[in-house]
Amino acid sequence: MSGLCRFCEAPLEHVFADLGMCPIANSLVTPETFGAMEPFYPLRVYVCEHCFLVQSEEFESPAGIFSSAYPYFSSFSSSWLAHCETYAAEITERLGLDERHTVVEVGSNDGYLLQFFHRRGIRVLGVEPAASVAQEAIVKGIPTLVRFFDSELAAELAQESPADLVIGNNVLAHMPDVSDFVAGMVLVLAPEGVVTVEFPHLMRLVADSQFDTIYHEHFSYFSLRTVRRIFERHGLRIFDVEELPTHGGSLRVYACHAGAERHPESPSVAELAEREHAAGYEDLEVYRSFGERMRAAKREVLRCLIDAKEEGATIVGYGAPAKGATLLNYCGIGTDFLDYTVDKSPHKQGCFLPGVRIPIREPEAIRRTRPDYVLILPWNLKDEIVEEMAFVREWGGRFIVRTPAMTIL
Repeated sequence: MSGLCRFCEAPLEHVFADLGMCPIANSLVTPETFGAMEPFYPLRVYVCEHCFLVQSEEFESPAGIFSSAYPYFSSFSSSWLAHCETYAAEITERLGLDERHTVVEVGSNDGYLLQFFHRRGIRVLGVEPAASVAQEAIVKGIPTLVRFFDSELAAELAQESPADLVIGNNVLAHMPDVSDFVAGMVLVLAPEGVVTVEFPHLMRLVADSQFDTIYHEHFSYFSLRTVRRIFERHGLRIFDVEELPTHGGSLRVYACHAGAERHPESPSVAELAEREHAAGYEDLEVYRSFGERMRAAKREVLRCLIDAKEEGATIVGYGAPAKGATLLNYCGIGTDFLDYTVDKSPHKQGCFLPGVRIPIREPEAIRRTRPDYVLILPWNLKDEIVEEMAFVREWGGRFIVRTPAMTIL
């Protein structure tokens, strides 16, 4: 690859992971487009030897990915909604938010989070580029701009009402120009305001071989140390960090303007930064070794499914997430292994997973067909799904999930 780091602009030479050719993970195939040619792109991830930002090549622009047909709606996971409601209650109390304050969420999706601030009478504004998803938020009464967030939009918003809280949940990875995105958060943030950003933690991705969380929609993968460098360049100071179980292990960082004195630094920031350092996250060997671990995980997935099929078992999937598209395409798993998959979202039902063309049905299809195994593709929601689909055990059915080893429940 002849390219430069999207943060520090150093030449990129070291491969972190190469998953071959894959389609855009959320580009579901409709019955009308089933016979059409599907674009595949290299899914290759590099690590910068200077700032250690892990990053993918950009083949499809955000405008192409987050089109009006973008199928991901956050509100279909009950455990994710519970996580967001708890966060809204805690941050409201921590910052003393009320009707005098403004909360801006970037990548606000269908209003899944802002609704909890809105109910408290706090002024909210969502920014969401996918029109169909944003419309769901507007229907809920959540003011939402259907635009991409950047420094230009941030400057406009700052003139109207600077934000006391700026939220970016699982959006930082989606930004090919991460510097402009962070610069925008700085512009819209009130002088004593706070930014909170949640993102999957690179340490957990590596430790648990979460190769299926790699897809074209994710342009970057972050450690705390790298995010800290990016924020500091733009005048933001990280003063607290929490480790979360969501998405297989995430971080929530709290930041403010560098000169703001209201928020002293928590010991958790230095403690986690030191753990990353001790684990070798400023040593290229940690990154270079991931590829073989990923290939070993692929072989394990295939062994498990091959063994089940050779026993004559029927297998279906649960969920149609982006990580599922990566897993199935990288491992070469089609309808020869999975008869179909199911998803609660009506926006996905009736479509097909990209590349492998596995049909997506409604969850009740599992009750009708009584498969021997259900492969849980959104493994981060394992507990929620096993509870919802407990009826599978009525006929002796079992669940398969990567946790990170392939496990039969």
